[in-house]
Amino acid sequence: MRSGVSRRRMLQAVGAAALVSSAPRSRALAALPDVSQMPSESKDTPKICLGLWGKADDAAMRAVKQIGVDSVLSGGPRQIPWEESEIRSRIDQFKAAGLTLCNMMISGFRDVIWGKPGADQQIENVIKSIRAAGAAGLPVIEYNFYAHRLTEGYKEEIGRGGAGLTAYDYELSKDLPPEEAGTHTRAEQLKRAEHFLKAIVPEAEKANVRLALHPNDPPVPLSRGSEQLMATVEHWKEYLDLVKSPYNGMTFDCGVTRETGEDPVAVCRYLGERDCINHVHFRNVVVRKPSVDYTEVFLDEGQVDMFPVMRELVRQKYPRAIYPEHPRALDIDRERGEIENQYPGGGGFAGEIYNVAYTRAMLQAALTL
Repeated sequence: MRSGVSRRRMLQAVGAAALVSSAPRSRALAALPDVSQMPSESKDTPKICLGLWGKADDAAMRAVKQIGVDSVLSGGPRQIPWEESEIRSRIDQFKAAGLTLCNMMISGFRDVIWGKPGADQQIENVIKSIRAAGAAGLPVIEYNFYAHRLTEGYKEEIGRGGAGLTAYDYELSKDLPPEEAGTHTRAEQLKRAEHFLKAIVPEAEKANVRLALHPNDPPVPLSRGSEQLMATVEHWKEYLDLVKSPYNGMTFDCGVTRETGEDPVAVCRYLGERDCINHVHFRNVVVRKPSVDYTEVFLDEGQVDMFPVMRELVRQKYPRAIYPEHPRALDIDRERGEIENQYPGGGGFAGEIYNVAYTRAMLQAALTL
C-alpha cells in the first residue's frame, strides 16, 4: 500500500526543513510551502487606534508601535480656528514614527451649544478648522454637543482580581443644580444643532473631512437640569437626519449603545447601511438599569458580544478607526503611576495593551470568515 508521499516530495520537505534551520526567520517563512500570514488591516478594514494626547514624545509613539498599533488620535489645538500648518506638523510627527493620525477632537464652540451671542463666529471658526484639516489631510474630526455632561455620577467599582472598573449611578448626581451652562431643552439644542450642521457639513464635504459626533455618555435623561441631545438611539437617528450626508456621521460606541438598552449589532448595521459611522469606540459594559446604572468592564466580560460587533464592521468594510478605549485599572499601572484620572477605575498603558490584543484577536477572527 502506497503512502501517497513520494520519495521526491519527502526529500523536498527535508530540504525545506534544513533551509528553515539555517535561514533567518523572514527567509525561513518564504522557504516553507503553503505558509499563510495572519490577516491584517487593509484599506477596507477597521484600523485599531490609540489616543496620544498632548505632545506625544518618541517613547510614547514607540510604545504604541511595539504593540502593533499604526493609527492614533489626539485632541486638537485648544484654540479655534485650527491652522493647517499645526495640523500638518502633527501628522508629519506621527508619520515619522510610522503612525497615521486618524482623528482629532475639536471643541471651542460652547456658544453654539448654549445658544449664546458668539455662536455664529464660533461656527465660522469651526468651518475654518475643517478647511485646515482637509488641506492637511486629516480624515476625521470628532466632537461633542453636550449642554452639560453629568460625570459626577461616576464611581470606582472593584472587579476581578482587584482591578478597577468604572461604574455609573445616576442617583449620585441627578439632583445637582445647573451650572454655567444654564438649562436647555432638547428642542432648543436640536434647533441649534441643525443650524450648526447646515453650515459645517457642506464644508466638510468639500474638504473631505468626516465629522463624528459622540453620543451622550452617560446617556442620562437630565444633566444638571438640561435635557440630552443624543441620549437614545432614536435621538441619534433624528440628529443624523437633520442633514443627510456621510460627512454628518457619528462615533458608534457599542458600549454606550448597550448602556441605552439597545442591541449594538443591530444599531451598528443600521448606521453602517447609511454610511455614517465615522469613528468607533470598542468597549463593554454590564447594565443593571438602562441609561442610569451600569459598569464599564473588561472587553471579555460584559453584555456586549464583541465578536458579532466586529464581524458586522468587517462585513460593512468599515475602513476607519476603531478605538478600544477606557482601559481597566490594573495593579501594574497603579504601581507605575500610570492610572488615567479622568474617571474612577480608569487604567493606563498595560490596560490598553490588553484592550488592543483582545481587539486584534476579534479583528483577525472576523477577517478569516
